[in-house]
Amino acid sequence: MRQGRVITLLTDFGNQDAYVGIMKGVITRINPSANIIDICHANPPQDIMNGAYLLFTSYKYFPRGTIHVAVIDPGVGSARGIVCVETHDYLFLVPNNGLLSFIAGKEKPERIIQVTNRKYFLPAPSNTFHGRDIFAPVAAHLSLGLKPRQLGTRVDRLECFDIPKPHYKRIGHIEATIISVDRFGNLITSITGEDIEGLKQNQKDIEVTVGKKKLVGLQKTYTDVKAGKPLALLGSTDFLEISVNQGDAQRYFGVKKGDTVCIRLLPRKK
Repeated sequence: MRQGRVITLLTDFGNQDAYVGIMKGVITRINPSANIIDICHANPPQDIMNGAYLLFTSYKYFPRGTIHVAVIDPGVGSARGIVCVETHDYLFLVPNNGLLSFIAGKEKPERIIQVTNRKYFLPAPSNTFHGRDIFAPVAAHLSLGLKPRQLGTRVDRLECFDIPKPHYKRIGHIEATIISVDRFGNLITSITGEDIEGLKQNQKDIEVTVGKKKLVGLQKTYTDVKAGKPLALLGSTDFLEISVNQGDAQRYFGVKKGDTVCIRLLPRKK
């Protein structure tokens, strides 16, 4: 039963090098029955914010007891810590650098362990590849039933960054941030479906401003507009998404991650 525990991997290692394959090799040497699932290895290099978003929008679709391993770690080899975080249903093994910022806002960690017990590392860990030398073997041992408390000492603090939140400039006006751009060029904003419902009083329509262009109303599917035309809709992660049907919204609007998107409640027509 324990050997069937799922281990997920989320990194910025890409697939053109051997890093991901080596991590899997280390895991399966320790636990040949490990069930390893890749979430993503194309996270932009060193982009902790995007990694935190990907982990947040993925983790809950896995079985209870899954061990989520995320290695987006620009501070590898430094004094930054590695933590094993227990929530009600999952374990997270991450550098303590903000990768759990979105998740910590939704799920209170039940226990945070600073990973220091070298017994579960590979011998002589390098300063540049902790994914191989620490994260992979520790995850494998956890999948075999190792208790997180055996990895080190309990700590109280989990490093988190400020998540971009919609800013209400005045009644009926919200400013939000583009927090991610997917491979299709869709712009994912920090506005959620709940924010939209709170804004749409009396079923008034909304106007979305992206760069120098404006969109009116929310669509339900990409094909609600003609090919090549822009639209706004709530995406599969329940964040407001700006897209172009069969096109690239980032190129169309000339914006990038971190830019501002404005939403305005339109006045009622007389």
